[in-house]
Amino acid sequence: MKWRKLGLIFNPYNHNLPFGCFGYAQAPQVLIRENSIRIYFSLRKVDQNNKFLSHIAFIDMDESLTNITVLSQHTVLELGKLGCFDQHGIFPLNVLHHGNRIIGYTSGIHRKQSVPIDTAIGFVESFDGGDTFQRVGLGPILSATLHEPCIIGDPFVKVINGQFHMWYIFSPEWLPASRKNMAPERVYKIAYAYSDDGITWQRSGRPIIPDKINKYECQALPSLVFFNHRFHLFFCYRHATDFRTNPSCSYRIGYAYSDDLEHWYRDDENVGIDVSKTGWDSNMQCYPHVFVNDGNVYMLYNGNDFGREGFGLAVLEQI
Repeated sequence: MKWRKLGLIFNPYNHNLPFGCFGYAQAPQVLIRENSIRIYFSLRKVDQNNKFLSHIAFIDMDESLTNITVLSQHTVLELGKLGCFDQHGIFPLNVLHHGNRIIGYTSGIHRKQSVPIDTAIGFVESFDGGDTFQRVGLGPILSATLHEPCIIGDPFVKVINGQFHMWYIFSPEWLPASRKNMAPERVYKIAYAYSDDGITWQRSGRPIIPDKINKYECQALPSLVFFNHRFHLFFCYRHATDFRTNPSCSYRIGYAYSDDLEHWYRDDENVGIDVSKTGWDSNMQCYPHVFVNDGNVYMLYNGNDFGREGFGLAVLEQI
């Protein structure tokens, strides 16, 4: 494959951000509308303890994906209540049309004592065209299990032939802190689940994508698209340690394909996109979201420092 980069399309520092957020625009996710394309993403703000909170916002773009027409100024989804799985942030929000409904799957964040965070997956629905979302319940629909003990998150859901399919991440373990005053580091893998109703899920508790770096490779934010009679799964991957300051250990875009949604073949060498020589995505590429619009295949993604400067766009030119 070969992708043509269209550049940074949303930089949060060039806009008046809503509800006290100061920057970042992470994990962009698309909802195709009648005359526009809506992109949901996570912004950050700081709480009274100087800790980050992730809040969901959106922009609307024209169908050419060149002009921003709306930047939301309201809370798309309130953070969870005290003690709930999404009290300290939502990252990301995956949204889709299902019949006449607009539904969403959240990755809720809550802080812990022995490790920095834990996450679980929630279910929400919009009753106003996707402007705001309401929880169906206060708890998650997917959380830790016997074989998926930590960090359940990054849901991406497709309805195919009437059945719900989800690709998400789970953590088999945390790595102890390597240096004094450092926090433990998480390890996570991509897994798969299916459902008849989008609420109750069957999952295998095993990774579906082979590791490339080593057994501690971290895989995040899967995104599935179908074209040329094949399923294509894009995601990002990195080393478990030294990824924040060492560009060679930071996130890159990964790729796998399948003909049956069961057997996946990793093929990063043919993903067709990599970091730039300079600029906003020169050290890191992460959190891809791939979608089809008007006959073209597009990829939204974040760049350096996990999306501090926002997200960019690329279009698939060659298969």
